[in-house]
Amino acid sequence: MRVTIEVMEACGSCASRKACAMGQSDKREIVVYTDDATAYSVGEVVNVSARQTIGITAVLLCYVLPLVVMIAALVAMVMLGCSEGVAALVSLASIALYYAILGALHKRISKKIVFTINKI
Repeated sequence: MRVTIEVMEACGSCASRKACAMGQSDKREIVVYTDDATAYSVGEVVNVSARQTIGITAVLLCYVLPLVVMIAALVAMVMLGCSEGVAALVSLASIALYYAILGALHKRISKKIVFTINKI
């Protein structure tokens, strides 16, 4: 089942809504898996939720791990005796590689991110 989230209602009170992908548009469509899809009708107001660990995992994958990869690449290149310019380019390339791998694993990762739906 596809659910359209209106960001103004869903994210209005969230402090990090401007940094989040959900906060970049007025409406966002997500897929919610449910065994009882026929119980919901188009236009019905519902509650869509996810486990807190999913949010933490998303932050780790999108922000924390790339920073760790970039700093590790930068430090490794400097310790190997490369110039600062080369070290900076390698660290940027490592971020590009990280996000390319993350993109390639998108389907596998998205299977672990499960939203639930409930009537209000």
